[in-house]
Amino acid sequence: MFTGIIEELGIITQLKREKENLHITVQSSLTHELKIDQSVAHNGVCLTVVDRNLDENTYVVTAIQETLEKTNLGTWQVGNRVNLERAMKLGDRLDGHIVQGHVDQIATCISVEESDGSWYYSFEYDASLNNITIEKGSITVNGTSLTVVNSGRNTFSVAIIPYTYSHTTFQYLKVGSIVNLEFDVIGKYVARLQGLTK
Repeated sequence: MFTGIIEELGIITQLKREKENLHITVQSSLTHELKIDQSVAHNGVCLTVVDRNLDENTYVVTAIQETLEKTNLGTWQVGNRVNLERAMKLGDRLDGHIVQGHVDQIATCISVEESDGSWYYSFEYDASLNNITIEKGSITVNGTSLTVVNSGRNTFSVAIIPYTYSHTTFQYLKVGSIVNLEFDVIGKYVARLQGLTK
């Protein structure tokens, strides 16, 4: 379980295909604190640490084909930066919201607007998958816990403050960028009980 509060930006240093799997090497100052089999969210995708190189401050995670098809991991390139968050500890403050690290679908950034030092990002997603947002509800975009504004049938916006902008991948997003979405888990259960989704 995660909270959607990003700890740092990792750098992709190697991508290696092995059959349908993709081995991803990430450089991060968190490497020395990680253990093999530990879960780390990468742009909101929960992946397991399978190897470490402490001399180079790098570790390796593996994504299976299903993950590559349902997320933006398949678009990653060497040199890209990704949002990193380790799994929360029991007893920690829940500063964001409950995040599982299970991406529901991808979305496309359709606008970026600066507003007095902050930014508004708008996204569009495939409504046929029956995921929904609500005004002032929670949404996870590339692993970042955010509050929905301007909720539509298949669109929504989020407001990004300067701290979030400079400490996450939002600083690299532009119109056309593909992002990972995880919808609020409580909202998903309520929607299912109300018959709004399948």
